[in-house]
Amino acid sequence: MLKTLPALAAVVVAAALLVPTVSLAAETNSVRVSYADLNLVSPVGRHALQQRIVYAARIVCVIEDSRELALQTETNACRNDAVERARPAYEAAIGAALRPSVTVGAALIVSSR
Repeated sequence: MLKTLPALAAVVVAAALLVPTVSLAAETNSVRVSYADLNLVSPVGRHALQQRIVYAARIVCVIEDSRELALQTETNACRNDAVERARPAYEAAIGAALRPSVTVGAALIVSSR
């Protein structure tokens, strides 16, 4: 019994360390990107919103930058995916700017998977 107790303790510790890692990996991060101060009719305003989306993608893809090729590839894929998933909201915002009406909540969401 005394020999199995340390082995059991090691399994419990390993399980405790594994669960938070798995739950964090499945977590979706998101950032609200405001464009209330931008004129989306102008190319300058649209470019500014695109830059905000790219910056938000860097925030939501919290994979640490590294010199490891696999990690860099995963980080870039996450960021590209976040930008692409924000594209419909970006295009809707541009469309709304080109067809003026009452706008409620001038912001979009950029999120990781």
